[in-house]
Amino acid sequence: MIRWIIVIFLALMLINWFSPLLQRLGFGKLPGDFRFRLFGRDWFIPLTTTVLLSLAAGLISRLL
Repeated sequence: MIRWIIVIFLALMLINWFSPLLQRLGFGKLPGDFRFRLFGRDWFIPLTTTVLLSLAAGLISRLL
């Protein structure tokens, strides 16, 4: 159980670190990525970006 928590934490750190690079490449601005303002706060839900990055990670893991 603790191993999965560590893996998820590290994955979130990597995504946060690569976020500016991914935004320059156009990720986060795809159709299906939602940005809205609610309760005075900006919210971002990257559905399409998540699916594309998951597919890329799956392809890389299959090749390696």
